Amino acid sequence: MAVIPTPTTNGLDVVRHLRENCERPFEDAHSMPPAVYTSEAFLALERRDVFRSEWLCIGRASALANNGDYLTGTIDDQPIFVLRDANGELRAFSNVCLHRMSVLLEGRGNVRRIVCPYHAWNYTLDGALAGAPLMDRQAGFCKEHYKLPAVRCETWQGWIYVTLNADAPPVDAHLADLTKLIEPYGMSDYVETFHEEHVWDTNWKILAENFMESYHLPMLHRATVGPHSKLEEMECPPGLPAFNYHWITKEASLPIGNAHPANTRLQGHWRRTTALLAIYPTHLITLTPGYFWYLILQPQGVGRVHIRFGGGLAPEFIDDPKAADYMATLKTLLDEVNAEDRRGVEAVFRGVHAPLAKPGNLSPLERPNYDFARYLAARVGAT
Repeated sequence: MAVIPTPTTNGLDVVRHLRENCERPFEDAHSMPPAVYTSEAFLALERRDVFRSEWLCIGRASALANNGDYLTGTIDDQPIFVLRDANGELRAFSNVCLHRMSVLLEGRGNVRRIVCPYHAWNYTLDGALAGAPLMDRQAGFCKEHYKLPAVRCETWQGWIYVTLNADAPPVDAHLADLTKLIEPYGMSDYVETFHEEHVWDTNWKILAENFMESYHLPMLHRATVGPHSKLEEMECPPGLPAFNYHWITKEASLPIGNAHPANTRLQGHWRRTTALLAIYPTHLITLTPGYFWYLILQPQGVGRVHIRFGGGLAPEFIDDPKAADYMATLKTLLDEVNAEDRRGVEAVFRGVHAPLAKPGNLSPLERPNYDFARYLAARVGAT
């Protein structure tokens, strides 16, 4: 008769079990212990040791094309916004008013000033307080003493990254190895054509792991991309400290999956090779010779994850007369694939709560999952 294990609620106990699990060589690797996905205490350690210290992607720089364009997000519990200022530079700030601490901006948009929706305190695009109704009647008030706190903001390959860690190395240095790997694609020039936000009922790591491996494609996606996915076409090298990746080289089922005839950057097998990139902790990119799509994850508790979902085209396809048709076909397919993934990862989240749930051996195509587990084991609970 199976023995039902005692639940683990202490975050450091979960860390210990995870580290013990990661001591196995890859040939005997197992999936992560269930409590990694269900423990509130473990999530608290993740927030402290990962989300408050790492570079986090928040979106695509091409989405902020004009002065005053902005997008919002959070780093752990800290609301932030990124905007293009009056000089055309990208800047990030705390998204909290300096008066009564209301959140200032929501979603995406364009502003000439940042106006608090609560009492109309308003700020210039460089974060300085520009106006505050009636505050000139308060002797102790000095407008010049108020400026929104800046947040570190840098770009890499056309992506916007932010961090609360003043000591983190520049993001270009952090991802230098990945830059070399994907240089032939020229991802910096890919153009975002759609962006959406969703919330799914699963743990953020279950969704991240689902993206990292293509072992599930033939079965979970049997109604969409599964019939075009052959396990022998997938290559899963060992990951590096900041990311993992795998390659799929094949003739694409969509015209935009292979390189455009006008693309002279990619040669040989690169013209039909897709890179699947998992940049720790939460930036997931499918990069093909003709298009890209991505997920950016933000946990909302152990059982909910906020998802930024977007994608777009390589420059040669942007200039193609059929670009709109290509993108419409791709978006329809991605929506169907995402619906399948959602069913899959929400089912896993229900499963990891089961008293008899037990992690099994990983397949040869789940090397990225092994590397991700070792990344977490090295950081969570380390301080």
